[in-house]
Amino acid sequence: MTVYIDDAVHPWRGERWAHLLADTLPELHAMAQQLGIPRRAFQNRRSGAHYDVPAALRDTAIALGAVAISRHADRALVRRVIANARAQYQPL
Repeated sequence: MTVYIDDAVHPWRGERWAHLLADTLPELHAMAQQLGIPRRAFQNRRSGAHYDVPAALRDTAIALGAVAISRHADRALVRRVIANARAQYQPL
């Protein structure tokens, strides 16, 4: 099982952000906890279950075992990871 982090390319509130995604929700939540990201930051979205991660934490996530993926270089993998994240969406 794997946790992924994409390129930190999304600007918001004066920072750049990456998406943290995983093969399973328990893995996703465990990595977020290791990064100090509170559970309330979990994005349970129809577009895909994920956490937003500030660019400053991206290297830490990779050091903790997250696999860096690029929307430019890893298109097929990114599509698969996003499809899996969408499947993890749990309507309330």
